[in-house]
Amino acid sequence: MWLKLDEALDKVAHMKEILEEMRASLDLVGLEKRILELDHYMQEPGFWDDASKTQAITMESKNLKDKLERFNNVFTAVEDLEVLLDMIKESEDEDSISEAETELKRLQEEIDRFRIETLLSGEYDKNNAILTLHAGAGGTDAQDWTEMLLRMYTRWAEKKGYSLETLDYLPGDEAGIKGVTLSVKGEYAYGYLKAEKGIHRLVRISPFNANGKRQTSFASVEVLPELTENQDIDIKSDDLKIDTYRAGGAGGQYVNKTESAIRITHLPTGIVVQCQNERSQHANREKAMAMLKAKLTELMVRAHKEKIEDLSGDLKDIGWGSQIRSYVFQPYTMVKDHRTGAENGNVSSVMDGDIDLFINEYLIQSSNGTLEDKNN
Repeated sequence: MWLKLDEALDKVAHMKEILEEMRASLDLVGLEKRILELDHYMQEPGFWDDASKTQAITMESKNLKDKLERFNNVFTAVEDLEVLLDMIKESEDEDSISEAETELKRLQEEIDRFRIETLLSGEYDKNNAILTLHAGAGGTDAQDWTEMLLRMYTRWAEKKGYSLETLDYLPGDEAGIKGVTLSVKGEYAYGYLKAEKGIHRLVRISPFNANGKRQTSFASVEVLPELTENQDIDIKSDDLKIDTYRAGGAGGQYVNKTESAIRITHLPTGIVVQCQNERSQHANREKAMAMLKAKLTELMVRAHKEKIEDLSGDLKDIGWGSQIRSYVFQPYTMVKDHRTGAENGNVSSVMDGDIDLFINEYLIQSSNGTLEDKNN
C-alpha cells in the first residue's frame, strides 16, 4: 500500500512540474490580460456593427477563456488529488486507493492531451487537413505501401473521431494505389498531421517478388491545412488553367460516365491539383480550388512570402528531403522516426493507426528546439 502511495505522490509531483512548465509556455498572465482587453473592446459602441470582426474577436475571447479555465481546472484537480493521497497515507484508508488510482490515470491522460494541444498554436493548427499520399520508388511494392499507409491514417483518424472524405484516387497498376487525396475533418487535424509530412520508407520481403527478396519502397505524405472562410485568399483567374476529364478509379460506376473530374494548374508556380470524387463538375471544381488555395498558402508560409504573386515555379518543392520514418518488417520489426529518434517495435500496432507516439514526440521536440533532421 505504502509503495503505491509513494509512487502516486511522485507522479503527482511530476504532474505539477509539467503544469508549471505549461503555465510558462501558455503565458497565463498575458492570456488574462488579453482576455480583459477583448472584453473591454466588446463593450465599446459599434462593436457589433462589423460582423466579420465581431466573429473573430468573440471567437478569440472564447478560445482564451476556455484554455484558461481548462488549465485552472486541471491544476485544481491535481492539487485535490495530492490532498487525497496525503489523507489516505495518514488515515491508512485502503478503500480510497482505488478511487485515487482512477483519478490519477484520468489526470495523466488529460495533462498529456492538454500539453500536446498547447503546442498546436499555429495559425492553421486547428483546421481540417488535406492529406495526399503518392507512391514513390519501388514499383508495385510502393503502390501497395501507399495503400497500407492509407489504411494506417484511416485507422488513426477513426480513433481520433475525425471524418474522412476522398477527394481524388488513382489505383495502382497491379495492386495498391498510385495516389490518393483525403479531407480529414476534425479539430486540430492539421496540427497533428503536419508531423507526418515527408517520405515514408518500407523495408520488407516483397510479396510481389517470386524470389522472396527484401524490397525497399517509398511513399510521400503531403499535409495541407484546409482554409476557413476568414483565411481565404484570392487567386487571379488568369493564373489558372482548368481542365475537365472523365474520372476513373474508386467511386463506383458513375464516375466513368461524364467528364466531371477537374484538374487545375496554377501557371505561375506549376502546381497542379485535381478532384474527381464528387458527382458534379461544379462540386469537384470547388474542392480542387480549396486544395489549390491550401497548397499556395502553405507554400507562402514556407517560402516566407507575403502574397501569391511573389511565388514562382522554383519554390514549389521547398521542404522535401529524405525519408522521415522507416518501417522495417524483416529481418526484424521496428518503426523509427529519423527526426526525433522515437521507436516502436510493434509494427502491427503502428500500421493499425497507433502513431501518436511519433506525432507527439515531433510536436514536443519542434517546440523545444531539439528536433533534428536525421536522414538515415
